[in-house]
Amino acid sequence: MARLRRMPRQLHAASGRPRRSYDQYCATARALDAVGDRWTLLIARELLAGPRRYTDLHADLPGVSTDMLASRLKDMEREGVAERRRLPAPAAATVYALTDRGRALLPVLDALAAWGGPALTDPGPTDAVRAHWFALPLRRLLGALPTGGATGLVDVRVDEGEFHVRVGALPVDECHEPYGDGPAPGGADTRLALSTTVCAALARGDLSLAEAVRRGEVRVHGTGEVAVLLGASTGPSGHRPG
Repeated sequence: MARLRRMPRQLHAASGRPRRSYDQYCATARALDAVGDRWTLLIARELLAGPRRYTDLHADLPGVSTDMLASRLKDMEREGVAERRRLPAPAAATVYALTDRGRALLPVLDALAAWGGPALTDPGPTDAVRAHWFALPLRRLLGALPTGGATGLVDVRVDEGEFHVRVGALPVDECHEPYGDGPAPGGADTRLALSTTVCAALARGDLSLAEAVRRGEVRVHGTGEVAVLLGASTGPSGHRPG
């Protein structure tokens, strides 16, 4: 049997690959060389919501040490996945943002969220929760509606707070993030309100969005195409008339 040749570790820098490379001539291995380290994809999840300051990233990644976060961001810059930017005055702050290569991770994170959804059983006593962590599964469900090309901005309120998602064939670039923390800048044309428990059931696949709306567990309000498809109330509270 032929012996496999491994690239000497001292040549990794010359090859442009990280020192922890798998040393496999395989597209999957190369991808994991770039983003397979612990925390990297979760940092990308945060940056898909838009440029973030280091302190904001650290606040929304509970459990990561400051040294680890700094190291991972440096790795992501080296791999061309993220970059540092200086915001103009009056903000005058340094932020991290995804590059085009980094934003191309969206379908990867979508697939991971769909695969991991069934594991969202009851949260453990030490589990942190952020509202916008539900953006990926809910955006996928809204995008699967029989919209016929409908687009829209959707504000979503759960127990932990509010986030917004873009639905349909909207451009996903640095000016049009697929989702974000808080209400949509400039306002959304659809608003949803639901509990964290229902949101988790939707992500697990235990409950369909249509059924949750019919049962009143998802309250819909607005005039956008998504709101109309879900059967929005016209009342100010967003509750369906009954």
